[in-house]
Amino acid sequence: MSGTGPVLQIESLSCGYGRFDVVHEVNLHVGRGEAVALLGPNGAGKTTVLRAVMGLVRNRRGSIVVGGTDISDLPTHRIASGHAAIAPEGRRLFTDLSVEDNLILGALHLRRDRPRVQALLASVYALFPVLKAYRRRRSAFLSGGEQQMVAIGRMLMSDPEILLLDEPSIALSPVAVEIVARALMALRERGASLLLVEQRVDVAAQVCDRLYVLRHGEIVEEMSAEHARRGEHSMIDTYLG
Repeated sequence: MSGTGPVLQIESLSCGYGRFDVVHEVNLHVGRGEAVALLGPNGAGKTTVLRAVMGLVRNRRGSIVVGGTDISDLPTHRIASGHAAIAPEGRRLFTDLSVEDNLILGALHLRRDRPRVQALLASVYALFPVLKAYRRRRSAFLSGGEQQMVAIGRMLMSDPEILLLDEPSIALSPVAVEIVARALMALRERGASLLLVEQRVDVAAQVCDRLYVLRHGEIVEEMSAEHARRGEHSMIDTYLG
């Protein structure tokens, strides 16, 4: 972890859909330059936490603070303008557009600052050289792993304080999973802060510093990734099972 103070602080968050809460009194934080994983079985509320940070699910109770700013009541477009950005599950690219057009869409709020947009684009291409080679290719013609790279790159183009990734390893080949994991570790080395939703403990332990386990909308366990890497995660396996 680098710097001081958390870049993301979630306190007593309760939120859901319709009349029902899916997430109950969740407390978690991500330090500056830290990568944190949120693990749990399907339906545990992991994605709902990410959606709440992005303002896509309105929190009923609690607070969400990013970089010292309470974003709990901000609209999504304000949150996405430098506070937080998400690489969603399923990638959700505009497949008829080129790789570069998809990337530039992530920097819409910076469109008047062309030098900054070009610098961000260069940093994405440095992280994923294959995307530079394919920058004019329609995203529909990329592999699943390459599409995930575009989704991560588009998130980076908004230059956010916190990066949110929802199941980045899902439906990828083992080789693509390793490429994505190495890219996330490279982002950490650049000083990026990440909150990663995952079901694969091995990927989370490889990339992250700390792990939270969410079950039935509640945090039931927190541990260092080092413990998980040592195989000391029987409780995590129990909760995921």
